[in-house]
Amino acid sequence: MINFDELIDRKQTKSVKWDGMKAVFGDDELLPMWVADMDFRPPEAVLAAMKTRIDHGVFGYSLAGQSTANAIMSWTKKRHHWEIKQGWIVYSSGVVPALATAVQAFTEPGDKVLVQSPVYTPFFSVIENNLRTVVNSPLILNNGRYEIDFLDFEEKLKSGVKLFLLCNPHNPGGRVWTKEELERIAQLCKQYGVIVASDEIHADLVAQPYKHTPFSSLGETYEKMSLTFMAPSKTFNLAGLQAAFMVIPNQEMRTKVKAIQAKDGHFALNTFGIIAMETAYLHGEEWLDQLLDYIRTNIELVKNFVQEHLPQLTVIAPEGSYLVWIDCRKTGFNEEELRKRLLEKGKLAVNFGEAYGSGGEGFIRLNIAFHRNLVQEGLQRLKRAFN
Repeated sequence: MINFDELIDRKQTKSVKWDGMKAVFGDDELLPMWVADMDFRPPEAVLAAMKTRIDHGVFGYSLAGQSTANAIMSWTKKRHHWEIKQGWIVYSSGVVPALATAVQAFTEPGDKVLVQSPVYTPFFSVIENNLRTVVNSPLILNNGRYEIDFLDFEEKLKSGVKLFLLCNPHNPGGRVWTKEELERIAQLCKQYGVIVASDEIHADLVAQPYKHTPFSSLGETYEKMSLTFMAPSKTFNLAGLQAAFMVIPNQEMRTKVKAIQAKDGHFALNTFGIIAMETAYLHGEEWLDQLLDYIRTNIELVKNFVQEHLPQLTVIAPEGSYLVWIDCRKTGFNEEELRKRLLEKGKLAVNFGEAYGSGGEGFIRLNIAFHRNLVQEGLQRLKRAFN
């Protein structure tokens, strides 16, 4: 059994999550349940491979070659029943840089790019920072589960959208879009000539009974109009190693992406990112399966605690990921009041919903990929904040 109950002190390690609180929240004595990384060590095989590389002692430029591609292809086939080809893989330092590359490659300044709020905050910034126009088709929260408003979605596509940024599984809402929902998205985007860029960084964190469907796996027609972003960073807690990849079956689209990367000066991945990605995909499956069990128990802990002690809050339990989206609107507090209560009274650092766009107001996002005792401590602080 993997020991996810090991309490690891991350302070003074240049951790954004732990050491960055003072800069972001003005207080470094908070319990950090905000940044989406875990407080668990990655698989032992990954640490061993990195130590072996350190012992070698020379850290020149490195290539993600055949063995890295083989590891990725084996992983996507086994975990997601999706067969990809080596030539489809394009490496990136992260999913957010990959999103920005897609925006630059497939749109021009002023062009419309569609998102579905509330959604991961960089979706907005990569559009706006590249002088494109955000078009939003807000999701509908129906009985504690997000749904797509397909009438509005089609209307927005009709308005001249060039690119759609899909979050699959969805962050922060936690939805794992069904194959039927994705097929409807695909049909509409094809009808209106819209390219789909699918952020699937949380794909590996989907547990039964839910099933992740890669957008590009829907068939040859749809794979030619899409690109998919994946990484081992969320799955195995390797975010700081800056290693991700894009799957782009369409050669013309692939050429455009590589041209933008060349323009931006992208050259190669971090040496340790390559080693960690390859090793994790080859030897991390047992670790991941046990992690998913641990996370699901933490999610149930949050749901039960809130239901018993904080009935004015509603937990939107994730179908995929370790991020819990909580509806605080029944409290009647606005964003400023929520911040004051959680940060000053509860001493709890969370992500506040307003940053996720329309529909996020009055929500908070809680990262529960923690030692279970810290999750319990966080829940007590949440209770204190609202009492």
